[in-house]
Amino acid sequence: MTLSTIRRCLWCGVAFRAPEGPGRPQVYCRRSHRQRAFEARHLAASHGLGADDVLMSRANLVELRDALYQLEAAMEDVDTDLTEANDPGRHRSALWHLYGAAANLRGVRLEPKAVGPAD
Repeated sequence: MTLSTIRRCLWCGVAFRAPEGPGRPQVYCRRSHRQRAFEARHLAASHGLGADDVLMSRANLVELRDALYQLEAAMEDVDTDLTEANDPGRHRSALWHLYGAAANLRGVRLEPKAVGPAD
């Protein structure tokens, strides 16, 4: 029987079960993600990107910024709700509002076009 470890895919960030054992540890959830990462590193090298540089689509950037803005606004709303009233119903409502904003980030997947080489 093989033991397994929960890891996060270096490409998509999704949690997956990686088998433990001899050899290099698995860092991608799928072979296609390993291939995409390889292609992204080579594209980055051809453009002279550094280790901290990442290219991504404008659509992905906008989607992430929008979701983070909604979360930030919800946090401000919750701060106000929690300081203005000591009402459990209002606290519950504030929590659900915050949860809804955070849930918008659940589906966000950042797939870079190019990733600078790891140090």
